[in-house]
Amino acid sequence: MLKLSDYLDPVSIEKPLWTHLGEPSSFSHNLDISTENNRLEKTDNYSLAIIGVPDDRRSPNKGCASAPDEIRADLYQLARLPGKAGIADLGNVKKGVSFDDTLAALGDVTKFLLENNTIPLVIGGSSALIPALAKNMGKKYNYATIDSRIDWVNERKENDSFNHLPELINGKNKPSNMTLMAYQSFLNDPQVVNRLRKLDYDLLRVGEVRQEIQETEPVFRDSELICFDISAIRQSDAPGNFAPSPNGLYGEEICLLARYAGLSDALQVAGFFEVNPVLDSRRQTTAMAAQMIWFFLEGYMQKQNEASILGKENGGRFVNYHVSIEKSNEDLVFVKSTITNRWWIEYEDKKGKKHYVACSYNDYLMAGENEIPPRYIKAISRVK
Repeated sequence: MLKLSDYLDPVSIEKPLWTHLGEPSSFSHNLDISTENNRLEKTDNYSLAIIGVPDDRRSPNKGCASAPDEIRADLYQLARLPGKAGIADLGNVKKGVSFDDTLAALGDVTKFLLENNTIPLVIGGSSALIPALAKNMGKKYNYATIDSRIDWVNERKENDSFNHLPELINGKNKPSNMTLMAYQSFLNDPQVVNRLRKLDYDLLRVGEVRQEIQETEPVFRDSELICFDISAIRQSDAPGNFAPSPNGLYGEEICLLARYAGLSDALQVAGFFEVNPVLDSRRQTTAMAAQMIWFFLEGYMQKQNEASILGKENGGRFVNYHVSIEKSNEDLVFVKSTITNRWWIEYEDKKGKKHYVACSYNDYLMAGENEIPPRYIKAISRVK
C-alpha cells in the first residue's frame, strides 16, 4: 500500500505578516493540513485533496516550481467556506531525480487517491504534468482545458509544457472527447486547430466563451479531467505568466469557470498550472490562482451529484420534456432538474441503455426550432 509520506513533503509556508480575517474565519479552517508535526497518511475521511507539484523542468516557464506554496499562502488567507466537505492539503510531491520521476510519483499519488474516492486537486508547476494525470483516467473520459494556447507545436518533437497534447491524444488513455476553451486564434497554428477539429474535438475561442459563458457549464458538468492554464487570463489580471497576452478572460470570468468545474458531477481530477511567482507583480497572479481555487471549492461544496440519480425514481426532482424534430423524425427527451434548473438530453446506446449528456436551456429552445443540438449529435456518434 502506498505511503503518502514517501511521496509527499508536508506543507511548510511562513505565516503572513498581516491578515484581514481573524484566524477562525479564514479558509485554512476548511481543511486538514499535512504538516511536519501532523502528517496525513490516510484519505478515508477526505473527498478532495490538494497536491502541489513544485517542478518546472521540461518547461520554459522557469519559476513556476515555486507556485504551489505561494498560491497556498494566498489561499489560506481567503474567507472560510460554509459547511464541511472533507478537504485535505497533503503537501507537495517530492521532486524526482529526473522529471520523469516526478511524473511517476504524481501518477502514483493520483492513482492512490482515485482508488480511495478522493479527488486530486493539483497545483503546478507547468502543464507538462498533465499527462501524469491523464494516464490514470478511465478508457473513456472527457477532458476540458482552459488555455490561450493549444499545447501542440508541429515543429517540436519533445513533450513539454507547450507540446503535451500529442502524448494525450496518441496515448493509451485518449480522451473520448476534449474541449479546449478560451484559445486565441492569433497565438495558435491554424493547421493544429484544423487537425483537432477533424478529430471532432470542440474548440471555443475566447470571444465565444465570453459571449455566452453560461453555455460552458454543461461542458464542465460532463468532464472528468479539468485543467486551467493561467495564460487564459489577460495579462492585466494575471501578469505572473511566462507567455502572457493582453487579451483573454477577465478574473471574474475565470473564477466563474472554476466554479462550474467544482460543480461538475463527473469530475475526477482538476489541475491549475503555469503560475510564475518570479514574474508576478505584488502577488496579483498567485492571488488570482488562489481565488480560482476558492471558487472551485465553493462549487464543489455545493454540487448536487444529480447525474447519479438521472433516470431513477426521484420524487418529482426531474421533469421530462419530449420534443419532436420534424425534418429528422427524431424524438428528443430533455430532462430538467427542479432543484438546480440544469438540463440533460437522454439518449440510448446500441444495447438500449439510457445515457444523459449535459445541455443547456438554449439546447432545448434549439430543438423547439426543429434543430438537433450539436451536443446530442456528438453524444450519439460516440455510442454508434
